[in-house]
Amino acid sequence: MRKQNRRKPIFLENIEIIDTANKGKSVAKHDGRVIFVQGGVPGDICDITVFKRRKKFWEARIEKIHTLSVRRAEPKCEHFGTCGGCKWQNMNYTSQLEFKQNEVLNNLKRIGGIELAEHEEIIGSKNEYFYRNKMEFTFSNKRWLTLEEIQSDAEIADKDALGFHVPGMFDKVIDLNNCYLQKEPSNSIRLSVKKFADENGLTYFDIRNHEGLLRNLLIRTSSTNDLMVLVQFFEDNKKNINLLMEHIKISFPEITSLLYVINQKANDTMYDQDIICFNGKDHIMEEMDGLHFKIGAKSFFQTNSEQAKILYRKTKKLAEITEKDLVYDLYTGTGTIAQYVATSAKKVIGIDSVEEGIKAAYENAERNKIENCTFYTGDMKEIFTDEFISENGTPDIIITDPPRDGMHKKVVKQILKIGAKRIVYISCNSATQARDLSLMDNLYKVTQIQPVDMFPQTHHVENIVVLELK
Repeated sequence: MRKQNRRKPIFLENIEIIDTANKGKSVAKHDGRVIFVQGGVPGDICDITVFKRRKKFWEARIEKIHTLSVRRAEPKCEHFGTCGGCKWQNMNYTSQLEFKQNEVLNNLKRIGGIELAEHEEIIGSKNEYFYRNKMEFTFSNKRWLTLEEIQSDAEIADKDALGFHVPGMFDKVIDLNNCYLQKEPSNSIRLSVKKFADENGLTYFDIRNHEGLLRNLLIRTSSTNDLMVLVQFFEDNKKNINLLMEHIKISFPEITSLLYVINQKANDTMYDQDIICFNGKDHIMEEMDGLHFKIGAKSFFQTNSEQAKILYRKTKKLAEITEKDLVYDLYTGTGTIAQYVATSAKKVIGIDSVEEGIKAAYENAERNKIENCTFYTGDMKEIFTDEFISENGTPDIIITDPPRDGMHKKVVKQILKIGAKRIVYISCNSATQARDLSLMDNLYKVTQIQPVDMFPQTHHVENIVVLELK
């Protein structure tokens, strides 16, 4: 029998999309084999081309849809299908919530081996669009070209772009016209900056050769109508930097915090860089249920302010904190959760690795007249030790809200050593959350599960899990 040519694509007809998968993909099956399909919605009947074959799964793209799923919706954005930011715009919001909840429960059961406890229905977002308070855009001299541009014989002179990276391509950026994730003046600022840069010959970053003036644009908004704009430059060209920053200042007087940074590193992270305030304040303010929080350029804050309020209210309720309880808030950011629960606790200890965030946490606590919070800066796995516990007290309740990668094994080990009566674990990645929960399964039982949708039009979902000592 001849060995099949693994490089030759396989064409399959009338395949049904049956489920959603990680990273916004959908799932089909053929002869018992799992196929991950780009752009499908459960219920679609379509023809697909398999372009990648692995031992455990195949990957495919849709060539033709014969029957449209009843779950489908018309995408609002002209960049849908190319931009990887909102991969579920083609699915109605009710279905999005259903599949997000299923993903959380399946991950906890399959990856974590968790016996599913009582779980509440996922809490949807009132705003399905324009809900983000923070957006980051990339400048690039390697614009993603449309199929029409590639197939045309015309020479393409303009290859500069300001927008998002094409999924899977680190050096290709989509030039955005309109984005539906952040309210105005976000689109207006981005378009104005690009127009001014083009008219004045300002160079865009070349990610391969590491040259060019313009690197990144960050825009943060708040419910208090504060507005932050930060431009990240690569080249230290003071004349052109001042030229652009002055244009932004004059064109958008509503900006309350206008900042820039000169970053000449290989990567564009700015946590170790000096932020320069060009005009206004070096921060913006956010308000949540009477508490006020200072947010700097490097500070972590939930990107959906309205849903963050719901998330924190639920966290406080599920933690069941009493005035006798010492609470540890791990990965505290700017101390938002710590201060949110402080009125119910005896004392709250917050820990985070970002020094600017901890400084802001102290300022926020003072501003909010909260005196029972103490904050520490350090790498969680290094600072969260027996000595730290001895100096600060053994917590009765632990609240943890780690990054997408979850908690380090040393942190999990220390939590188990402490044996707090209750743990509230908040996560934006239920897969790593499930992994961590499996490590705590011998000592703790999951008693409540509450998904909260912070990111409509995407596959991402926030999840709260409550653990009680067995």
